[in-house]
Amino acid sequence: MRLVHDALRAGQAAPPRTPARARRVLVAGGAGALGAAVLESLLASRGFDEVAVLVTQPINAALRGLATVSKAQLEDGAVNAEDTALVVFDRERHANGREAAFLRPQPQALPLLAAALYRRGVRDLIVVMPHATATLPDALKRGLATLDEQAVAALGFDHLVFVRSAQPPAALRAASALQRVADWVLSQLQLMIPQRERPVRAQKVAQFVVQVALRLPATAHGTRVAPPELVWEAGQTKDLEGLAAGWLA
Repeated sequence: MRLVHDALRAGQAAPPRTPARARRVLVAGGAGALGAAVLESLLASRGFDEVAVLVTQPINAALRGLATVSKAQLEDGAVNAEDTALVVFDRERHANGREAAFLRPQPQALPLLAAALYRRGVRDLIVVMPHATATLPDALKRGLATLDEQAVAALGFDHLVFVRSAQPPAALRAASALQRVADWVLSQLQLMIPQRERPVRAQKVAQFVVQVALRLPATAHGTRVAPPELVWEAGQTKDLEGLAAGWLA
């Protein structure tokens, strides 16, 4: 009876708690409005023990919890430095001295960058791929759009997420008259874009991306694509955590 009593008591006892593993995240593309918003949201979430950003030259990281990783350090291949990485492609803007020091990744370099992150030990990767509205076919909004994206998916990340956030077209005046006419026609098409595919403020996109990053380790492995409609919905909802959790589930 004593053995039965001890077994029943053990079955009702709470399981022993194991210390949570420290989580570290690395951001490639901290410059620009979206990149800066992603860094701010990561630091504000307090979900990561360390937030690092890729730089091309030394800078003083005054913010608590923010570290820097040089391009040379990335290429050296230090293993198990970070478990999560975010690659943010953002439109170039007038940069101050600090932002000029941040590495600005280019879309064509995505496979090489992703491979370097994988060698470093990153297993959860989120790629934020803004695109001009009305230029991406509907089928590609929800799937892998290029051979480069397919190459990244083949690297073997535990979790890979492509976030397709719509952005307005650049306001540039073409030199030729024919190109200006073409640009005017495209601008009229912008008026016909459904509401759910329109651009979302950078801060809202960043908050959605961070909520996804926080929850990735507890979800099934695989590749996911967040279409513009989902990002737009994230910009409207007051329950961003619930939206991210529901989509990942």
